[in-house]
Amino acid sequence: MSLSTTGSESAPYVLGIDAGGTKTVCLLADATGRILGEARAGGANLASVGELEVEKVLHEVMERALGDRLVRPAVICLGIAGVDRPNDAAVIRRLMRRIGASAKVLIANDALIALVAGIGHEPGVVIIAGTGSIAYGRNDGDEAARAGGWGYVLGDEGSGYWIGRQALRAVVRHADGRGRPTALTPHVLAHFGVERAQELVYAIYHRNLRPSAIAAVTRAVQQAADEGDDVALSILAVGARELAGCAASVVRQLDLAATPFTFVLAGGTLSLPRLSADLKPLLLDLAPQATIVRLEREPAWGAVTLALADARGEGRLPTYKHT
Repeated sequence: MSLSTTGSESAPYVLGIDAGGTKTVCLLADATGRILGEARAGGANLASVGELEVEKVLHEVMERALGDRLVRPAVICLGIAGVDRPNDAAVIRRLMRRIGASAKVLIANDALIALVAGIGHEPGVVIIAGTGSIAYGRNDGDEAARAGGWGYVLGDEGSGYWIGRQALRAVVRHADGRGRPTALTPHVLAHFGVERAQELVYAIYHRNLRPSAIAAVTRAVQQAADEGDDVALSILAVGARELAGCAASVVRQLDLAATPFTFVLAGGTLSLPRLSADLKPLLLDLAPQATIVRLEREPAWGAVTLALADARGEGRLPTYKHT
């Protein structure tokens, strides 16, 4: 159905969308927050897949979430990486108009919707490690701060891409005799279906792999870590320290260290047991009164929450304390 179709049902409906580097999730909810429709598709990160692919994915998930229902969403909240930059937000608004979305569109950082999905509107800091990585927080004055989220070329330390790339480098250094022997080698070679490290050149450079494909190498890193491999364990330990460094910056910017608040851990890469185990004590060193929870539901729930608040006239996105 068309996104601009006027339906026969008058109660407000909203769409909440989480557009990540690996997957995109769209939820249709009614005024009570009950989920009526859900759709999933591939990644829709503007920096890594481009404007046309993002437009295609968003159109697909919105159409599928609405299905044949004769409803028109009052508000669409879209959580997507990189939209803190005005130019990228303008691109997203332009493509949403091309899609034909006539509803009010809220564009939020994907970290904000993950934080809201985890703890609602309470103060807290979310650490996301998926294909990319970022730390984002909000205090009780509705001020926000962030660290990381610079993308796979400039940063994203501790992310799936970063861990995968460190593993690949360790394997080729081992092959050259420049690095330590590592159990990563057989696991990484098996992951790419090759027999020798030299064959990785074709597997990596000639297949035009997206960052999410490099992030998938984290499975090999966890396997090697489970075997006690020092190189794999070191990669995960450094990744945890990098993520904690981002969290420390956010805690410092928002003056949260001496107050009770919640750290929310989100993203597929933080499902790696060793990475999560290394990170948690570092976070408690930063803020001893904090609690740590794992985000157990889709970040798109946070987008639904923000869209419903806006539909009730109560919506207000946090503003950055430092710009």
